[in-house]
Amino acid sequence: MTDIFDDFLFPRRPTAERPLLGQTVLVVEDSRVAGETMRLMCLRGGARIRRADSLRSAARHLTNYRPTVVVIDLGLPDGSGLNLIRKLSASLPRVPVLLALSGDSSLESAAIEAGADDFLPKPFGSVSEFHNAILRRLPLEERPRGPREITNEIVAADEDALLDDLALLADLLERSTDRATLSYATNFAVGVGRSVHDEDLATAAASLALQINAGRSCESEIALLAAMIQDRVRSAALAV
Repeated sequence: MTDIFDDFLFPRRPTAERPLLGQTVLVVEDSRVAGETMRLMCLRGGARIRRADSLRSAARHLTNYRPTVVVIDLGLPDGSGLNLIRKLSASLPRVPVLLALSGDSSLESAAIEAGADDFLPKPFGSVSEFHNAILRRLPLEERPRGPREITNEIVAADEDALLDDLALLADLLERSTDRATLSYATNFAVGVGRSVHDEDLATAAASLALQINAGRSCESEIALLAAMIQDRVRSAALAV
């Protein structure tokens, strides 16, 4: 009979089929679409996973949870993921694998400078590419032995996750009265658009973000993005 302590007394080794077996992953990501996609990819590899949707939530997890891999989105509702990367990179003992994540590839150098081991852009690639981003940072003894099949398998979150993200965006754009909230909303929209390969949404949000950051008046552009999101809310609701 299998004992509940077997995983601690006899740690299971990773295999070619489940290369992340034995790893514990904390994903710090506010988007349900991106978070659910990473959850599915981690489970494919045999890893255990938890998700935090903010810096505050991540701090609570890290109080009692010792992950071997932490993946941090750089744009979070209560601050920049760069701050958490700096903290975890400097902590002792250090997290074995510390990865940054963003829909804005221009942030890669800042993430590496802050202490991230690697940068993952949105949209995600294949399951194998995601696994490799983790495996190449792990000690050799924690990687699977022998050859491993590399596939082009892609996983995606369901429509419920997308609907939640779109509903949040609609709410943020409707009640946003300050530049900081608008900036967060547009960056969130860029990430969601890229995660689901909706280039029209990502492009419109990125263009609006540039105008907001430049301090320009952009009420009409905000209304256009809000209308675009409402169209997608209706489409996603019909697909659920």
